[in-house]
Amino acid sequence: MRSLLLAFLLAAGAAHAQVTDDFERIGAWQAVASDGVRASVHGVPGHEGQALRLDFDFGGAAGYAAARRALPLDFGADYEISFWLRADAPLNNLEFKLVDASGDNVWWVNRPNFAISREWQLVKFKKRHVKFAWGPLADHTLRHTEKLELVVSAGRDGGHGSVYFDQLNVKTLDAAGPAPAPVFIASSGQVINGGWTSAAGGEQQMTVDFGRPREFGGLILHWAQPATRYDIDFSDDGRTWRTARRVTDGNGGTDPLLLHEAETRFLRIAAHAGPADRYRLERLEIKDLDFGESPNAFFQALAKTAPLGSYPRGMSGQQNYWTVLGVDGGHETGLLSEDGALEVARGGFSVEPFVVEGGKRSSWADVKVSQSLRENYLPIPSVTWSAPKWTLRTTAFAHGTPDRSGLAAQYEVANLTNEPLQLRLVLALRPFQVNPPMQFLNTPPGVSPIHDIAWDGAAFSVDGRRRVFAQRAPDAAGVSSFDAGGDGFGTTAVHDDTGFASGALAYDIRLSPRAVAQVGLTIPMTGEPQPASDLRALQDAVAASWRERLNRVAITVPPRGQAIVDTVRSSLAHMLMTRDGPMLRPGTRSYARSWIRDGAMMSEAMLRFGDDKVARDYLEWFAPHQFADGKVPCCVDKRGADPVPENDSQGEFIFLNAQLWKYTQDRALLERMWPRVMKAAAFMEAQRQSERTEAQRGSSLFGLLPASISHEGYSAKPMHSYWDDFWGLRGYRDAAMLAQVLGKPEAASLGAQAGEFERELFASLRLSASEHKVGYLPGAAELGDFDATSTTIALSPGGLQERLPQDLLAGTFERYWQQFVARRDGKLEWKDYTPYELRNVAAFVRLGWRDRAHELLDFFLRDRRPAAWNQWAEVVGRDAREPRFVGDMPHGWISSDYIRSALDLFAYERESDHALVLGAGLPRAWLAGEGVAVRGLRTAYGKLGYRVRERSGRIVLDIDAGMTVPPGGIIVRAANDRPGRATINGRAAPWQAGELRIGALPATVIIEQSTSKARP
Repeated sequence: MRSLLLAFLLAAGAAHAQVTDDFERIGAWQAVASDGVRASVHGVPGHEGQALRLDFDFGGAAGYAAARRALPLDFGADYEISFWLRADAPLNNLEFKLVDASGDNVWWVNRPNFAISREWQLVKFKKRHVKFAWGPLADHTLRHTEKLELVVSAGRDGGHGSVYFDQLNVKTLDAAGPAPAPVFIASSGQVINGGWTSAAGGEQQMTVDFGRPREFGGLILHWAQPATRYDIDFSDDGRTWRTARRVTDGNGGTDPLLLHEAETRFLRIAAHAGPADRYRLERLEIKDLDFGESPNAFFQALAKTAPLGSYPRGMSGQQNYWTVLGVDGGHETGLLSEDGALEVARGGFSVEPFVVEGGKRSSWADVKVSQSLRENYLPIPSVTWSAPKWTLRTTAFAHGTPDRSGLAAQYEVANLTNEPLQLRLVLALRPFQVNPPMQFLNTPPGVSPIHDIAWDGAAFSVDGRRRVFAQRAPDAAGVSSFDAGGDGFGTTAVHDDTGFASGALAYDIRLSPRAVAQVGLTIPMTGEPQPASDLRALQDAVAASWRERLNRVAITVPPRGQAIVDTVRSSLAHMLMTRDGPMLRPGTRSYARSWIRDGAMMSEAMLRFGDDKVARDYLEWFAPHQFADGKVPCCVDKRGADPVPENDSQGEFIFLNAQLWKYTQDRALLERMWPRVMKAAAFMEAQRQSERTEAQRGSSLFGLLPASISHEGYSAKPMHSYWDDFWGLRGYRDAAMLAQVLGKPEAASLGAQAGEFERELFASLRLSASEHKVGYLPGAAELGDFDATSTTIALSPGGLQERLPQDLLAGTFERYWQQFVARRDGKLEWKDYTPYELRNVAAFVRLGWRDRAHELLDFFLRDRRPAAWNQWAEVVGRDAREPRFVGDMPHGWISSDYIRSALDLFAYERESDHALVLGAGLPRAWLAGEGVAVRGLRTAYGKLGYRVRERSGRIVLDIDAGMTVPPGGIIVRAANDRPGRATINGRAAPWQAGELRIGALPATVIIEQSTSKARP
């Protein structure tokens, strides 16, 4: 890989230059920047004459600076874009954008963290590098654009600097004719059908003349008598040569060579040395560009022809799954794959186990693989390989504190036979992440380069840092370059220019009949964790800590419901492990950023567990990133606030403040946050008023928040998403409530704005449904589309269930139910879904559809992957092994959606009358025996505790004292249309509209058995 060479070389064929802009005059260019970023353009001396200088200052924001101009361009069947480039700037992202006349459709070349030299360099993009970025256009072929943008967006470093552009050109390329047959020339010996046998050893050469420049992605050399030291050289004229790849320690056999974006007319194999007196190359394969498109593409191509198990599952054309390893609020995390590979840090290499029995190596592909968690819910995962004579159990966990954390891995080998058994356990350090190539957001996936690796007798150092420590001395250890074959037991230190070096530990284990042996590794993540000599004791201590953390709310259910409760506790751990300090995040790889929508809903889940500090710390961390005009950033990461306008953000930020007040009554916090709440509400009001023009009056858009892409379904083009409006209305109402609490004069105006917004929102919903002739609540006003999962926000946390148009509300969730049944029962074709659908469980509980809610839960719980790890990916495929982008695993926002829905089974607050509804999602079958008990569940009125069970045909509910009775009382819903007689604390209690209302605590409620049919 040539780190300083930015140019992508010309394709074969004649070129017709179209000088697009020589930058001699820059009046046509305009500087544009996102919120919080400064940008300007200037004419300066360039590579030839004048150039354009784009100055930028990100100012701590995660935004962009761009130079933009109107520039109509036509693109033929093949083309090349080129310009000269230099920079005085830190490392950031370079984007080249082409925009059509509508402004909605964008094509781009995106180069993340693009190193730009201080010296002028020629950059060339070919047709294959220009991708359709976004827009509603169905045909993504680039034919004509009207605008061009040269963009620097915040990357690794952010900061400020200058980027210079000169001599921007577009060239139309004529199609090349048939390629001539290559000509092979050898310095000695014979060349027959592309194979070469030299007459002698030492310095020998074979040259290939392609007849004209040829593009390719790599080579595979098939040696019968190898050169172990050789160069691959390129030349454009056959006289001046440049070395493209150097092999210094080849091992013969098959040599695959990655040559990214290679182009040359002449290719030369310059052999220098080998073990025999001559070289014999049986075959030279010239691989296409896809082969060398990236290191991931290279290894995926190799995996296709290798025995299954030679490479990780994710490299081998199968979807793989994993879980996170971390401490609460840790700054670094590892991953454990379903097959037992351990990724040591974000973007880091992995340790992969193999077992050798009788000379046969076994990998994940040769055994039965299963997974488990300690005590079925603690975040201490294990992977078990089962073979006929033995098992290997890999257990991994994180320990320490956010600033001093590490990973521990235990490998337990068991003899299943009544005879002695000799095995070799191999632990291989490989340049692959557990995070597979199909992932593409935020963290580059797949290959994790290892350039330098060494074994010092106690630990492996990788790229200069001691990373993997063996708990006991191995029987063999070593390292290997990629070219040497990766066996790793003959050398203790190696440098590998390719970045594909590896290492291995080997333990020769002789097991008595039915005996067990253990091997352990420790891996520092952050700081210097406390040394651990006894991994069993360390695991027990970690388990005890998590056990206390996850059981502050105690929920007891019968065995048939235990998976629901275990998954609640595991999901809480997942949210804690995916956060970085106070920053709540949905993930640690693809989504290692903090969205306010995720953080607000995760905070609500935390508050229901009594985790006030987690929610408070998050708010106090996020709030200072609010923009000066009151806009709340959709997302924040280490680069700063993201300026993308997502119009749900203001409502979510205000909701978070309101939830903290309701659960903590922390007036000092509320006083500090009030100016920010008011600014967010004012920003939202300005947005709302911008959509109340006379031109919009009478339309379904009137009075809504502006179109945005906050809903991912509308990322191609912003829409007036009712998701934004439900959150906005939540924000207005919460802001008015908080103003009342503080005695602020804005309370009346905020309340009036909320009322007006609600009326216009409901009118829009009705009008959009009518215009599109649908009987449900639409997802977006323009589209009339169906999105029940988005609509759940109107119920919780929106609190609008009783206020929405009831016919459209019922139509929404009845339609969802019918579609769900058809999908579940195989009557509806489907490919994948997102487990955000778990929100529908809570919606069904609130609608009184208890049995249906559990049918949803049964379906979704089956799609935990792996099921024993109590987690979901962001995307669940029908075919579990079809490769796809799945987001982070586990996904923290989905964890919070699950927790919120699962807790609603036991208790939820009904906003319409501020009542607390108990047990609305508990199946009758759960009440047998010891029944159901809840202790310590946090509500806005204090900690809730109750026990409910069925005895002798009567349901007995005991509710503890200790919490304030809500204004609307505590509600018990009837399970059917004709409930039996009821008493509260020994007094007859009337059913009203199918509900009992309890007004004092403690309370004992007894309900006589009813034979009526239960509600769905």
